[in-house]
Amino acid sequence: MKKVRSLISIILAAAVLLTACGKNQPEEAQAVESTTPQPQQTSYTIWLAPYLPEAMLDDMALPSKVIEVNDKTEADLLVDVGADHPVSQWIYVLAAPFATVADEVSLDSLQALWKGTAPQDFPVEKLIMDGSTQAILEKLWGSAAINTVKTVSAEDLLTTAWNEEKTWAIIPFEELDPQWKVIALDDQSPIQKAFNPDAYGLKIPFSLVGNTDVVEPFMKKYGPESGSPMLPTGNRDADKLTTVVVTGVTALVRGTAYLMEKNGMTYPAIDIGDILRDADILHVSNEIPFTETCPKPFANLENDTNLVFCSKPEYIQLLEAIGTDVVELTGDHFRDWGADAMLYTIDMYNQRGWQYYGGGTDLADGMKPALFEHNGNKIAFIGCNAKPPGYATASATSPGAVHCDMDAMAKVVKEVVAEGYLPIFTFQHLEYYTYTINKNLVDDFEKAADAGAVIVSGSQAHQPHALEFYKGATLHFGLGNLFFDQYNEGFPQRQAFMDRHVFYNGRYISTELLTIMFTDMARPRLMTADERADLLNTVFSASGW
Repeated sequence: MKKVRSLISIILAAAVLLTACGKNQPEEAQAVESTTPQPQQTSYTIWLAPYLPEAMLDDMALPSKVIEVNDKTEADLLVDVGADHPVSQWIYVLAAPFATVADEVSLDSLQALWKGTAPQDFPVEKLIMDGSTQAILEKLWGSAAINTVKTVSAEDLLTTAWNEEKTWAIIPFEELDPQWKVIALDDQSPIQKAFNPDAYGLKIPFSLVGNTDVVEPFMKKYGPESGSPMLPTGNRDADKLTTVVVTGVTALVRGTAYLMEKNGMTYPAIDIGDILRDADILHVSNEIPFTETCPKPFANLENDTNLVFCSKPEYIQLLEAIGTDVVELTGDHFRDWGADAMLYTIDMYNQRGWQYYGGGTDLADGMKPALFEHNGNKIAFIGCNAKPPGYATASATSPGAVHCDMDAMAKVVKEVVAEGYLPIFTFQHLEYYTYTINKNLVDDFEKAADAGAVIVSGSQAHQPHALEFYKGATLHFGLGNLFFDQYNEGFPQRQAFMDRHVFYNGRYISTELLTIMFTDMARPRLMTADERADLLNTVFSASGW
């Protein structure tokens, strides 16, 4: 019995000891012992809506542990239109044929057209888009009216819109082409630097849909903030956009110079300076040399036949104030004050870090392209003077404008294209005074495009001229004056264009025609709505559109 009681005592003591040891364990250890670990999900099945943008799917990086399924009921996760757990934001564009006068509509009016109840004065009667775009918009806006919305294959949208009256399209931003005109929605345009996606009616969110317990860990692994997102986060990145403003004739002489001296050096840019400064790259075609011996305005102009021009050095303050980046030297009058003045002018540009082209210290210098790289876009400027010999004096030993040898110029264009640049070719060509295209210019303009120029522009024009689309290039035969005193020489000479060309991710995607009207011999302003409509209608008609 004593042995039994001793054994019982030992067992009880051991039990007490074990209990005490348990009480002394850290709480975390106790929790581990009492909780069964839950396995984390390591693979996922996912359903992708069949109408997701093609470019989104092309750039998708599907992880090895994510399996796509065709039946959404079998999927852990869905990718669809929505904003619950956003993974991508796609920008769509309201696009009209380039030969369209209207610049902007409201989102409310566009949605009314979608439902077949657009206002009577709405500038468009039919919307076209591909099936993917229509399906996406129907998720947001409801069913489209069959009498106003039509599905067209993506490759046929541009041709259909140009061929059918009052027909516009809605397309993804990445499908923009220069033959489209981007129509702003409530003052928001995705080709402009000031674009605010949050205020834009065609910003489409795509989201993950599923159980929160599955969505949240998936987002951490493969969402936009993961460092290795499965889907591209969007189709428009402001850091890939470049705007280039190309302008017409600048000649700081005669009446323009007189008003500058009277009202201040920057007087001509009072109304348009902000637009010019906003350009990432601003082109100016300054035809006139600077020289310290330049007399007062009009002092060298005894009569209308005396067209020997110069500018005082202080006049360059105007070009500084507008944010000039590159100066075209193809002008007829660059030679007017002799070799010393041309070299002095080029030195002034060099001091300011401005590039120049189309003329130079000699022929080899003038043939060099002006090269720019901005936001990943490589842009080259090339130009020459196509007038009869005499205006262009650049030679192996002399400064001046470069005379157009189109075989030599085409070689330069091809060289920069081979280096990945998008060339802008500008001509000082024959002057004429109609809105239509002068057939004497067409061959040279098209040769520049054949060589690879994406934009060909006439810098010689003292009034606006027509346009042409040719083999993917935009040809604008003349813009009119930027700063020159032809206010009293006719109404067309008071009108002008400034062309804002848009480049994105290594492509030329769009052009905006900015329209200006002179108020006197020096100062242009933006046109009123009626003035702009009149000029656009005139020029589009002259273009054969």
